[in-house]
Amino acid sequence: MTTAEVAGVRAPAWRGGFGRLWIAAVVSRFGDALRTAALPLLAVRLTDDPLVIASVTACGYLPWLLFGLLGGALADRVDQRRAMWAVDTVRGALVASFALAVGFGHASIALMITLAFTLTTLQTLFDNAATALLPSLVDKEALGSANARLMTGQRLAGGLLAGPFVPLLLTVGAAMPFTADAATYLLAAALVASVRIRAPEREPRPAGSTLRAEIAEGLRALWRDRVLRATCTATLLCNIGMGALIATLVLHVTRWLHTGNAGYAAAMTAYSAGSFCGGFVAQHVARRFGRARSLLLGGSVQTASLLLMGTVRHLGALIVGMALLGLMNMVWNVNQVTLMQQRSPADMVGRISSAFRTASTSGAPLGALLGGAVAGAYGLNGPALLAAVLFAFAVISLIPALKPDVSVVEPDDGVTTARVKP
Repeated sequence: MTTAEVAGVRAPAWRGGFGRLWIAAVVSRFGDALRTAALPLLAVRLTDDPLVIASVTACGYLPWLLFGLLGGALADRVDQRRAMWAVDTVRGALVASFALAVGFGHASIALMITLAFTLTTLQTLFDNAATALLPSLVDKEALGSANARLMTGQRLAGGLLAGPFVPLLLTVGAAMPFTADAATYLLAAALVASVRIRAPEREPRPAGSTLRAEIAEGLRALWRDRVLRATCTATLLCNIGMGALIATLVLHVTRWLHTGNAGYAAAMTAYSAGSFCGGFVAQHVARRFGRARSLLLGGSVQTASLLLMGTVRHLGALIVGMALLGLMNMVWNVNQVTLMQQRSPADMVGRISSAFRTASTSGAPLGALLGGAVAGAYGLNGPALLAAVLFAFAVISLIPALKPDVSVVEPDDGVTTARVKP
């Protein structure tokens, strides 16, 4: 493992395992964005039923609720690098087969739902394995910078670069976005397979240990750690709020602000641009305030942004609010993931990561339902205000995390617990 000193911040070296993992993650996210954008466009060609079309998207959430904790337990059992490239190889083959079905005119809604469900089921293992693998590739003091670079690259590829390519690929043929996605999976698999690391030493599992017992052990470890418990609770509340906002944002923009599709595009662009910038400042914010206080700062600014969006009936206020929301969302994500990696025991990173992701995924659909109900009952700006209230509760729930303690794993990076002031 190698690191470099960049402007006073420990950063992972690009050469070696981290550089290949970064390229694999960015390439794979680019392909995912192509597929995610193309699937609804293909669905509307096959059916006019909104519920059926929505079910394709819903299948992207369901496997996390069903198998998220199981994926984390498996990630702690297996060789994470091998699991990642094997999963990406299988996903590449599945999407390539779907591309052939589309190309020969055999695509169907049932096939699309099956594909979405299967890919996300495999993702529960891949994502947790990737989170657990990163501490084996970079030093603990460089984890924050590594996470920031990974998330920024993925945001750039998935949020800004992939969008313009979808119409271009569709002009060639309906199967092309899926063909490109399959190629990115296989390229990512090859890159991850080429990474050479020494597997971390693990204590042998007790005789008769079951996945159910290991999942329960991971959940207990998460609950016992006061900082991680508070962070997970806050993350769940924030994701409920974001689910409420995103599900109704198009109504907020087009019917409450009356700015049409151009206003919606401007709002989403502002959010993506803010997220991209957030990747560059997340580690510096952590150096200045500490990771726990960075979460508190991020939640507070997002609360104010949501209040601005929900009370000021002007497109400019929406754009500013969305940009700040994206900026601080990235600051939150980088520091939350890094905090979890650094405080978790090495043999439980996958399970604790899966608990965070399962909570995150369950919050989004719940928030979407709440947002729709609030918009219908209290007005189209109601979801933004509901989200502000939930973010405020998230900030309050973080207060226990600000008390100094001795972490489960004690990284000497100066931003996790060692310099956190009460």
